[in-house]
Order: sequence, then structure tokens, then C-alpha cells
Amino acid sequence: MSRLPLKLEFDGSLGAKLAARLDLPAGPIRAFALFAHCFTCSKDIAAARHIASALSAEGIAVLRFDFTGLGGSGGDFSSTGFSSNLEDLKLAADFLRRNYEAPQLLIGHSLGGAAVLSVAGDIPEARAVVTIGAPSDAAHVTHNFGSAVEDIRESGAVEVSLAGRPFTIRPEFLEDLEQQSVLDHASKLGRALLVMHAPLDETVGVGNATDIFVAAKHPKSFVSLDKADHLLSRASDAAYAAKVIAGWASGYLDPMAEPEASSGGDGVEVIETGQGKFQTMVASGPHRLLADEPVGVGGLDSGPSPYGYLSAALGACTVMTLRMYADRKGLDVDRIGTKVLHGKVHAADCEDCSDEVKAKGGRIDRFERLITLEGDLDAATRVRMLEIADKCPVHRTLEAGAAVVTREVET
Repeated sequence: MSRLPLKLEFDGSLGAKLAARLDLPAGPIRAFALFAHCFTCSKDIAAARHIASALSAEGIAVLRFDFTGLGGSGGDFSSTGFSSNLEDLKLAADFLRRNYEAPQLLIGHSLGGAAVLSVAGDIPEARAVVTIGAPSDAAHVTHNFGSAVEDIRESGAVEVSLAGRPFTIRPEFLEDLEQQSVLDHASKLGRALLVMHAPLDETVGVGNATDIFVAAKHPKSFVSLDKADHLLSRASDAAYAAKVIAGWASGYLDPMAEPEASSGGDGVEVIETGQGKFQTMVASGPHRLLADEPVGVGGLDSGPSPYGYLSAALGACTVMTLRMYADRKGLDVDRIGTKVLHGKVHAADCEDCSDEVKAKGGRIDRFERLITLEGDLDAATRVRMLEIADKCPVHRTLEAGAAVVTREVET
């Protein structure tokens, strides 16, 4: 299961804002991955969407973005080259490193595969690299220009049609491609490599996969994508590739930290992501969550609000407390649920609040729990269960208050 991808942006190598999406798992995050799309494609091409979604379902968060001048990113494509794409990838890794966690897994599709091979050495946290339908020579992309190659060299800039869209190609673009040595980078990779290629790929022949695989040193693996096309346009092919990637990469990614046995652990870390006005990343042990505010107050609504999390803590603690009680007493309770409502009210108007709370005066926070108990329980037992709910530790903390100590930590 995965969440809807977050819309993000960061500064690219040529100064333009690059549009990105971050596919986050619904549960604990095993690792972060960086995905590089194919030549003149975008982060939203079917293969990128399917693979990112499937990997997030396997617990791997995936950042995919549009290179400068493509998709939703700013900038002029004609001023870019393979080298600027590599710089965009480095900046994408920096973005993850600053705001979330550095990518341990690099995935590149087609020319993006050549790019991740070339840039892996500049991302020290990268543990594993995956190429999908990648060319062994970056200059392979010039085959898309056909007879226009000579015109580009002679005329200085020529508009070519790629996938039905016009792109202006300059001689500098060709020269940049020709100066790259993908196989040299593959031979010096120093990371685990998974080469994936479709034998029937008519855009980038499977011989390219052979060249990359032979050049690379162990550990390396090859997986045939059987009847898939170059773009992995069938969802089933992309899903298969993602499952293979997740399973293969698990042997190379840093293991998740074990949750602390105590309730406090090493604490919860919260830091701004730089996206929107309020969005923050919450790190608790191996778990990664987002906190935000609703759009109506200037947020992105990309996660629960702080009071939403406080209500969630009360609700979760209540359900767990009731389950422990039911199991200990051998009660026939199939399922327990709690809905928590939060609001601020005047103490004097809170009819169901204690006299002690009313005596405080002013406005107070009021939490209301709506508890559901599914099972064969008599009336007396149901009443007792509601009494036990009040013994939930978070409930007691909220009622008693807590000491909050604040100090600045030097960075």
C-alpha cells in the first residue's frame, strides 16, 4: 500500500525549478530511491509511475523528477545536455539528503540508466544501482535524430521531432554525449548492479545490456524482462520489474534500525522539508511520516496536523489499552475502534468536563472519543470497557499535563 505521491520541487543545475514527485509508503520506509527517466520522457511516464508505486508498496520511497526543460520543470531543454542531467541527479540526491534521507537505491530507465551509472560515484550513500533498458553508450540517443545529426553539426541548432514533440538540439548536446563513457563508469561502479532489459527492445538493443553487464564487476545481476517493450508500457511489466528490484535491493540496502524497547526510544525528530509553508518530516525509529496544515490555513494538507497526530495518539493508545484488557479478561471482542474529535471550548461550557477542568477557566482543549466495540458483550462489560479507556496512558498524560523542557542544540 502507498500514499498519493507528494508534489515537490527543487533547484536544478541550470537554475530552473525542477518538478518532482515523492512516492511514500503507507508504513515504515525501508529506504529512499532516486529514479531517472528516459530521454525526453518525464517523471509521469507510465513506467516511472508504475515502478514508483510498486516500490512504495514494498516500503521503498521513490523520488522521480523531470530533468531541466522537460515535463513540469522549468528551463530550456535546448540548453541542456547529458552533463546537466547528471548535475540535476546530484541535486535531486542532495534534496533527499537535506529533507528526508539520501537515496540508497538509484534506478535509471533508458538514458536515465546511463545517467545513474555515471553519477553513482558522486552519491556516497548509494548502495545499489538498477538500469532498465539502458544504452551502454550515451551517444546511442543520437540514433533518434536520424539524418538530422549532420544538420545539427553544420547548422548549429535543429528542431527534431521525438515521440511526436519538437525539440531543439544543438551541436553542444551531441558533443557532450560523445564525451561520456558509460562503460568506464560501470567498470568502476563499486556498488551492486542490477541490469534489466527486454530481449525484444527495439529502441535500445539487448546487446547494450550485455556490454554493461560484462563491464561491471560483481556483485551484479541480470534479469530479462521477457516480452516487455522499451517503455514498459504494460502495467504488469512495470510491476514485475518493481517487485524484482525491491527483492534484489533488500540484500544491499542498510538494514532498518530496530525500534527502541522503551516508549521514549531516541525521541521523535521533526524537521522542515522545505515544501510549502508548514510541511515537516517526522522520523520515529524506522518510520517516516509527514505533518502539515490544511490548505485553508496555508498548508499543503499533505499529512495530519499536529493536533491530528495528538488525536491519533489518544485514539491509538485507547484501542491498544482496550485490546490488552479484553485479551487479559478473555472477552469476546472482535474489533475495537475509536474516533477522536478535537476542539477548543470555554471551560464553563464543557458540560461533561470535571469540576477541576472547569475551574481552570478560559478556553480548553476538548477531546471526545467515540468508541466502537464489536463482539458479544453484555451491557455491564461495555460500561467497564469505557472505564478502562480512561486508563489509557496518553489519556492520563493529557489530563495530568506534562513537563516540556526546551533548549537549543548547536548545529
